[in-house]
Amino acid sequence: MYISLYKKHYFFVILMLAVLVILPAQVLAQVPAQTPGQGQSVAAEIETLLNTRAVTYAQASRFVLEAADVLAASDANEAFNYAQENGWLPGNIAAEDEAQLNHISRLLMRSFQVKGGLLYSVTKSSRYAYRELIYISVIQGRVDATMPVSGERLLFYVGRMLAYKGGSK
Repeated sequence: MYISLYKKHYFFVILMLAVLVILPAQVLAQVPAQTPGQGQSVAAEIETLLNTRAVTYAQASRFVLEAADVLAASDANEAFNYAQENGWLPGNIAAEDEAQLNHISRLLMRSFQVKGGLLYSVTKSSRYAYRELIYISVIQGRVDATMPVSGERLLFYVGRMLAYKGGSK
């Protein structure tokens, strides 16, 4: 039976979320408190992201760059520095600042190497990255470009990007 790559990515994201729901709380309670990316299990890292009201740029950079197979950083600050050095994040933000949707859009577009429309291709700005992700339905619903990104939304956007890149090949 033929299953498209697009459906496989959705299945993978749903499977990851189901595992987190089924995972007993006792197992997660045994994981010592650590900052994401420092020896923490993948399940605990995703659980931490899901429970985060507003992710930081360092957390978002680490997760997005690893999902896009750009950089497997053990430290979130290392991923943030990599993204900033490559111009994927603005230079006037700090690693511990709450991540805004427009800047995360730019990080997603650049790390997943999405070409984008004319204005994004010319400017590579956060504004047009945000608009492009709305156009290709990665960002859905009522959102604002400057709103903070929760961990749950970040996981959703990464899943949508994986589905988009899988379907466009």
